[in-house]
Amino acid sequence: MLFSMNAQDLLDGLNTVTRALAARPSKQILEGVLLDANEDSITLLCTDGSLSIETVLTAEVKEPGQVVLPGKLFTELVRKLPGGTVTIRVSDNHSASIRCMSSRSNLAGMNAVDFPAMATIEDGASFDFPQNKLRDMISHVVFAIATDESRQILTGCLMEVHPDEARLVALDGFRLAMQKTQETFTLPEGTEQITSVIPGRVLNELGKILLDEETPCTLTIGKGHMQASFGNTRLNTVTLAGEYIDYKKILPSSFQTLAKVERSALQDAIDRASLMAREGKNNLIRMNITEGNMQVNSNAEMGDVQEDISCDLQGEPIEIAFNAKYISDVIRNITDDSMCLRFNSNVSPCVVCPPEGDDYLYLILPVRVFQ
Repeated sequence: MLFSMNAQDLLDGLNTVTRALAARPSKQILEGVLLDANEDSITLLCTDGSLSIETVLTAEVKEPGQVVLPGKLFTELVRKLPGGTVTIRVSDNHSASIRCMSSRSNLAGMNAVDFPAMATIEDGASFDFPQNKLRDMISHVVFAIATDESRQILTGCLMEVHPDEARLVALDGFRLAMQKTQETFTLPEGTEQITSVIPGRVLNELGKILLDEETPCTLTIGKGHMQASFGNTRLNTVTLAGEYIDYKKILPSSFQTLAKVERSALQDAIDRASLMAREGKNNLIRMNITEGNMQVNSNAEMGDVQEDISCDLQGEPIEIAFNAKYISDVIRNITDDSMCLRFNSNVSPCVVCPPEGDDYLYLILPVRVFQ
């Protein structure tokens, strides 16, 4: 096996596929990256047994072949190369010789025969999703995906796709995040909706490798698997089995109080109040909302913070408390200039949504400190 290619292109490809490497692989072969040189390209593939990422790169292949090299070490070696063209020759004993300008390295590899093949999806439903839109939606919901394995289904994110819209929904028992986009999706004939629960780690990694452009990412949902294909890259993952929580039953249908505020003013106030809240025992932020004013405060043994910002109030005044991190995470993921907070009582969930439209919705459970 012998090929040459641009060192930066190789590094970019390795940075993409090594996201699939497990922190503690179950087999030695899963620590590696598969290099498959054929004709005028080289294919890189990494897998942890559930998540696989593959990308195809342009290369000058003089001798085709396959080898598995230690994923993390090989990536770091390529990262430190001086740049330009890198030439890699693999001997019959799977040892790789890496040459780049004045740099010379040798790296022991493994037989590619033992590397697991990437799964394929048969009889799946496929549809195209603009990369930048999907990337943006992912970035605004992943924080609400549960990390507690006791309710495994909540460690994933629900994807719902209809002919005229798509939704991503995540919840962890304390907050809910939903992003929605109005797009036209071509679903298989006779299909009204496609749903899948994608593992949180996988969705997070997918969001990091999607491009900020409108070119499509083709998603294929099959029984127990999801595949994302875009450009020269393909990601395949096992999806979570079981029924996701019926999140629509959690969302209040009416409200007693609505407060409209400027997002940046509220975020700044919460950021300052959070500094003191972290010094307290419960990491609490309190809100006292009255006509024309929202007071945000926190206190601890070391002191207190009080912030006043203007707001438009509809309905009854309210006092309510939140975990500082939960409310801060939500506000940071809103990009609109203004936002609405909707309440029924200080022990009922707060819904955060745009003043107009329904592109996003967040729900936060309050902390019961008021009688």
